[in-house]
Amino acid sequence: MQVLVNSNHSISVTSDLEDRIKATVETELERFDDHLTRVEVHLNDQNSNKSGPQDKRCQMEARVKGHDPISATHKAETLDLAINGAAEKLNHALGHALDKLNRH
Repeated sequence: MQVLVNSNHSISVTSDLEDRIKATVETELERFDDHLTRVEVHLNDQNSNKSGPQDKRCQMEARVKGHDPISATHKAETLDLAINGAAEKLNHALGHALDKLNRH
């Protein structure tokens, strides 16, 4: 599974941040590895340099082999919380969608 990290102009994606994101995605979505081609991660700081409640946003989009992409978004006060929240939501969404596909 390939993990691609994108961000808007207000977030600088360092190699350390990219490594943490990839590790989180790979750990959280490991059980779906055979079904996924890639996961795109989009980071956004909605208030730019100003702080605010839940101004960090992480959207993850999983590309499932032979099916439409599945997306999850989470907003939080820190990037790490937003990334972890989006990964958990995507895990649940993939579990639900793939379970549904396997039953049919």
